[in-house]
Amino acid sequence: MTNTEDVRRILDEWLKSCTRRGRLSRNTIAVGIVVLDSLRVKCPLERSDILSAGGEIKGARSGLPKILGKYGLSGFLKEATTRQVHQDGQKLLNALGFGKAFASQTDVQRDDVLQELISVLTGEAGKWLARQNLKIACARDRSPRAWIAEILTQAQGRSAGRVEQHLVGAKLAEVYPGMDIPVLPGAAGDAQTGRAGDFQIGTTVFHVTSAPGDAVIRKAETNHKAGLHPVVLVPKREEARANFVVEHLGMADRVTVLAIEDFFSVNILEKSKGQHQVFVETLKRIVREYNRRVEQAETDRSLRIDII
Repeated sequence: MTNTEDVRRILDEWLKSCTRRGRLSRNTIAVGIVVLDSLRVKCPLERSDILSAGGEIKGARSGLPKILGKYGLSGFLKEATTRQVHQDGQKLLNALGFGKAFASQTDVQRDDVLQELISVLTGEAGKWLARQNLKIACARDRSPRAWIAEILTQAQGRSAGRVEQHLVGAKLAEVYPGMDIPVLPGAAGDAQTGRAGDFQIGTTVFHVTSAPGDAVIRKAETNHKAGLHPVVLVPKREEARANFVVEHLGMADRVTVLAIEDFFSVNILEKSKGQHQVFVETLKRIVREYNRRVEQAETDRSLRIDII
C-alpha cells in the first residue's frame, strides 16, 4: 500500500465499519485521531507504543485533550473510555498494519497523507460540534409533562442518558435550593466517583437511566441493603421495562420506579402553586440550571436546551 488513494480507502472503510445506527460516535472520531497522530510521531508502531497491556489505545484517556488541541478540537472530548472505542482503534491500527501501509513513502510524504487523513476526522468532529441544541416549544396549552416528554423524545438515541441525568440534577437543585447537588459528566460511573447513585437526598438515592437493565437494579438493591431508599428514574417509554426488571429481580417492594416526565410534572405544579401561567417560568428556571450543568460537565454543548 503506497498511494494516498489506497490509504484513504482504508480510512473510509474503517469509518463505515464504525458507523452504528447511522452515527459515528465522538469517541471513535477521537481515537482515530489519536492513532493517526501517533503514526506521525513514529511509523511503523510497535504494539507496546500504542496499546496498553489491557488493549487500550494510549493517549485516548488523560492525554486526549492535548492531542485533540493540536488539531483545533479543544473541548471536543475529555477522554475516550468505552471498550468499543478501543476496539475501533485497534481495527484501524490493524488495517494500516501499525503503519506498514506507509512503508514506501518518505517521511514528508507520509506526514502529508496522515495530516490529510486527520483532516477527514476533524471534519467529522466539526459535524458533531455544529449540531443544533435541543429545542422545545412551550405551547401554553400543553401540560408540563408534555414539555418534558418532548425534551426526552428529542434526546432519544443522542445523549446516552446525559440529558436525563442533568435534567434530574436541575430539578433537584430547583427543589432544594442551597443544597449541593453534584454536577458530573454523564459518563462518570458511580464506582469511580464514590457515589451511591447519581444523586442522594438524605437517605433517598436516585438512579437516572435511559436504558434500565439488571445492573442499575442490582445497584439499587445494594443501596437498599445499605439502608438507603433507591428511586429509579427512567423515561416513560422505559417505565414498563424498568418495572419488569424490578419484578424479575424480586425488588418490587424495595425500589421505587418513576417516569421522569411524572417526576417533573409534580414538581412544576407544586413550584408554580397550581398557576398555569407560572408553569413556563418554573420550567425556564429548571432549563437554565440544566444548561449550566451541561456547560460545566459535558463537552457536547449541543445537549443544551433552547425554549422557543
